[in-house]
Amino acid sequence: MTHASLLRRITDFSSRADPYPLYEELRRTPVLHEEEDGPYVVSSYYDIQSLLHDPRVSSDAAHLTAPGVDELSDPETTGLPPSFIRLDPPEHDRLRRIANSSFGPPHRPHRIDSLRGELVRIVTELVDGLGDARRIDLVDQVAYPFPVTVICRLLGVPREDEPRFRAWVDPIVAALDPESRNDPEAPVQRAAREARVQLGMYLAGLVEQRAREPRDDMLSDLVGGHGPDGSMSMMEVLSTAVLLLIAGHETTVNLITNGMLTLLRHPEYLERLREDPGLSVKIVEELLRYEPPVQLLPQRTCITDIELRGVTIPKGARIWLVLAAGNRDPERFKDPDRFDPDRADLEHLGFGSGIHSCFGAPLARLETQIALAELARRLDGPRLVEDPPPYRENAVLRGPRHLHLDIDGVRP
Repeated sequence: MTHASLLRRITDFSSRADPYPLYEELRRTPVLHEEEDGPYVVSSYYDIQSLLHDPRVSSDAAHLTAPGVDELSDPETTGLPPSFIRLDPPEHDRLRRIANSSFGPPHRPHRIDSLRGELVRIVTELVDGLGDARRIDLVDQVAYPFPVTVICRLLGVPREDEPRFRAWVDPIVAALDPESRNDPEAPVQRAAREARVQLGMYLAGLVEQRAREPRDDMLSDLVGGHGPDGSMSMMEVLSTAVLLLIAGHETTVNLITNGMLTLLRHPEYLERLREDPGLSVKIVEELLRYEPPVQLLPQRTCITDIELRGVTIPKGARIWLVLAAGNRDPERFKDPDRFDPDRADLEHLGFGSGIHSCFGAPLARLETQIALAELARRLDGPRLVEDPPPYRENAVLRGPRHLHLDIDGVRP
């Protein structure tokens, strides 16, 4: 086995269901560089943590000078300027502060927690909608519509427009899969381009409306912000809205789905959660370590040479930070391949770290806690139809495309 074949196997779809043995092998070479133009792959917990806080590591593709094409590091394909997750300070900091002013502390410290009742109502309606079914698809019927509905309502998308919004999001997300990106003229890519145009036009109209008639929603806050950082331009508002919509809901879909899959594989914890909904807090944190929805961060480069573990990562080179490998690093976590929500120390990398730590982490946590607790309480005798389930192509945002369950019924 060569190092080059190891990296290809990790990104190959055939490894999607269980990449963790390959991550274990990857950690034996903490800084892996497979070929001259390839990425420098970092897989140990402490090295990843260090680089996430290192100002010499950039998220801005403008600093990338390495030749060649990296299929996992494509820029955002929305037709909009880069969102703040693709920028460095000071521009990153300005845009993130403006966005955060409408999302949480210090300006709206209770915005997320105040959603708790609404989140419970949405999940309850979705589970009620399962009716008398004896076989369900957890992804299509609960895990996907839940966070999309939430982010639409946060942004201020009228409820009657939510189905249109979902119809645009689906093809955009489908086009993120590495397999389809290889052919820009593939039907999935053409559908995504059309969806991006339609989504952009819709959001632009909504933003103009909020500029005239502001409401109590995030779009109104982004349009009308007048803090020390000024306000966002129209294009910056649109870019931020698309980021919140796509990046936010995709993470939560996978977290909920990976969570239910893990609980069904560990039924003792599913039973404990059924009896004690408060256990969902610990379960979600362990899930973020054990089965993180974001497996790796490929959009990094360095603005100067960096020495790491005896390897020189040259200025402008691609860097991949494999969060999921770091989360199971035995140098950091005892018995890392065991799912254990009772761990005393859960400082995981599931939401990243540093200035680019996940912007929507508080919401994703709360959504997943509520969803898993409600599913555990109400699904009677849930059983996996197939294990492993069919996975999405994407190696970065890893999760099942479907999670078919047989159930004995739905409890009231």
